[in-house]
Amino acid sequence: MPTLRLIALAASQALLTTAAVAQTTALDAVVVTGTRAKDRTLADTAVPVDVLGRDELLRAAGPDGNLAAALQALLPAFNFPRQSNSGGGDHVRAAQLRGLSPDQVLVLVNGKRRNTSAVVNLESKTGKGTNPVDFNTIPLSAVARIEVLRDGAGAQYGSDAIAGVVNIILDERKAGGELATEVGAFHTKFAPTGERITDGQTQSASLTHGWALAGNGFLRAGLEGLHRNPTNRAGLDELPPWEDQTPANLATAGQRNYAPGEPATHQWQTWFNAAADLQPGTRAYAFGTWQQRRTLGAAYFRYPDSSANVKAVYPNGYRPQTTGDNRDLQLVAGLKTQWADWDVDLALNHGRNDFDYGVRRTINASLGAASPREFHLADFGSRLTGVTLDLSRELAVAGLARPLTLAAGLDVRRDGFVTGAGDAASYAVGSFDAPAGAQAGPGLQAGDATTRHRNVVGAYLDLSADLTRDWQGNLALRHDHYSDFGSATTAKLSTRLALDRTLALRGAVSSNFRAPSLAQQGFAFTVTDRGDGGALSQVRTLPVDHPIARYLGAQDLKAETSRNASLGLSWQPSRDWSTTLDAYAIRVKNRITLSQRISRDGLADELAAKFGATGIDGVNFFTNALDTRTRGADLVTQWRGAALGGELRLGWTASFNRTTVRGGDSVGLEEINTLTDASPRQRHILSANWQGGIWGLQARATRHGSTTRVFDFGDGFVPTQTYAAVWQLDLEAQVQVSRALNLSFGAVNATDKYPTRSIADISYFGNFPYDVLSPIGFNGAYYYARARLSF
Repeated sequence: MPTLRLIALAASQALLTTAAVAQTTALDAVVVTGTRAKDRTLADTAVPVDVLGRDELLRAAGPDGNLAAALQALLPAFNFPRQSNSGGGDHVRAAQLRGLSPDQVLVLVNGKRRNTSAVVNLESKTGKGTNPVDFNTIPLSAVARIEVLRDGAGAQYGSDAIAGVVNIILDERKAGGELATEVGAFHTKFAPTGERITDGQTQSASLTHGWALAGNGFLRAGLEGLHRNPTNRAGLDELPPWEDQTPANLATAGQRNYAPGEPATHQWQTWFNAAADLQPGTRAYAFGTWQQRRTLGAAYFRYPDSSANVKAVYPNGYRPQTTGDNRDLQLVAGLKTQWADWDVDLALNHGRNDFDYGVRRTINASLGAASPREFHLADFGSRLTGVTLDLSRELAVAGLARPLTLAAGLDVRRDGFVTGAGDAASYAVGSFDAPAGAQAGPGLQAGDATTRHRNVVGAYLDLSADLTRDWQGNLALRHDHYSDFGSATTAKLSTRLALDRTLALRGAVSSNFRAPSLAQQGFAFTVTDRGDGGALSQVRTLPVDHPIARYLGAQDLKAETSRNASLGLSWQPSRDWSTTLDAYAIRVKNRITLSQRISRDGLADELAAKFGATGIDGVNFFTNALDTRTRGADLVTQWRGAALGGELRLGWTASFNRTTVRGGDSVGLEEINTLTDASPRQRHILSANWQGGIWGLQARATRHGSTTRVFDFGDGFVPTQTYAAVWQLDLEAQVQVSRALNLSFGAVNATDKYPTRSIADISYFGNFPYDVLSPIGFNGAYYYARARLSF
């Protein structure tokens, strides 16, 4: 669909649909994302940028209490889907921007690249095979504001910025402190069982303080803690027909044996942000964040007389619990100074994420009653160490309305990815005729442990100029070289033309790329069990450079590349009313996915004869499998004025997008469904905020668009269901009890809405009555109270 038709489509739907978000940041606020000019404001950016302030982020965090949940509540183009019974996906959730892959959005903290998560998601629906940035490792209390660039920015920032950029700006307040605490819980009427359920009890607290340093310096630091009980939205078990119909198994029917829901979570976070003037014109700065998060996820129930059970150990069956210990660190130190006429920013950035994965309340049935009940399954590590040099200056050029901004820079980085083996018993094949490996595992085998590194060197040039009083133009060029796959050159051209005092036309074209992650290049995993006749059988996920993968068609991974185009209108008829409408098209080539399992008659004998590797019955690997095209539009409207003795702010934002696939013959139906229909094509948010005297009221209505689930069980059995769009209502009331104390009371999903019930072929015999796809979730209403004490 051409870009102009998209604008017309979005405008017509906007008139017919109630949806939105209030964007309370002033239009004259200076933005630093997507431009290196020092004086660009929200009102005159050439590309769409959302600026979200600290207070609205804190109010929007909801039951998750984290950054990504707040972004989903405020930005319709941002999707943060839940996972459950999904292995590592239970512990690290991936987020999307504009319906694209989670690893196609670049995350910055104070303008510096954030390290990715170490977990390779192989069982999650969204982001399968990716290890993107974990937004939840960034303390919410540390954030001053967030700038979200909804446009490709590879020429400015390098890899990953295909969908856009999220830049998290940390708090710089140099005086005063704040103590905040919140309690809440889910309370819902759960239709599948007819119960009233209260669970997911959550307690959180944060403490921040600021100090002034010599000159104009500051130090701001904080500490956060959170504890959340799990939720359980299982239906009544109908006992799958392939399970033996024994008395012990039949006794489990009608019970809630499974546990889809939120994982139990216990976490601590700390952070600091500091700067000090060393001498006039020279400023040192540093910032850092650290988190340790322990989570407890759920796995499928094993029935009493299942072959996966040892009845002497678990006479009534058992439900394994997956465990995650996630540790994340980022430290940045830098120096800003002036050299000749140049502003210089030199910084050292180090980030790392470590994830220890395990399972408890389980067993390796092939080891019999002697099996351990708890296993360490694997270690995962992600590393980033880099040095950046950014230079900028203004140049007076004859004929230009104002001096142009010239910026150039160098980015040198070393990335790392490591995996470590689990307990030997977690993947052992014992002497008993029963499934091998830890149930809800198995562990990473010693032969699959890997260490991968690469070096990256990037250089960029950026020009920003007001060509006339009403016309600005921006040009960026960048070249990156990766030691493991080659080079990429990207470019971006953006412009803004003021048609009159209130109306402006803006647009951009760009090329962007995403380098294949080290995890996608080097991850290996083997599942070993007994096959027909008791012989050992293996299914292996192999690196693309493994000889067996090469023999079966694997090739070196290429970078994903995109061509982005956008066209938008910005209208500001008054200081209190503004509207922007931006249409876009994104073509992505060589998207990386996990291939379908390669398995054929005689494969094991074929590989044994050629490579001496016995018992390999199936292989898959990462591949540049397909191309996609995403087209969409984003609408943002905000208004403020006096009402009812106070100030009223109304907002409306909407996001429309659609992704289609080209190619993909080697990719399964489920993966194509993930890329095209599993996330909402439309989301709308309507919000109203009123502040008068000591009172404040907020209401936000969100319409989550429809989603579609496809399962491919083989032999032509492909159950498919589309879940209808659903409205969510969030409410909050605040009272300023004193100058120091603020109290808030609210409800998320106050009307206790759920997605469409899953059909019988998808609900797994009644155990999973609701799917994870809808952003409204499947936990029901959440009620909370919050107190903030300033000092």
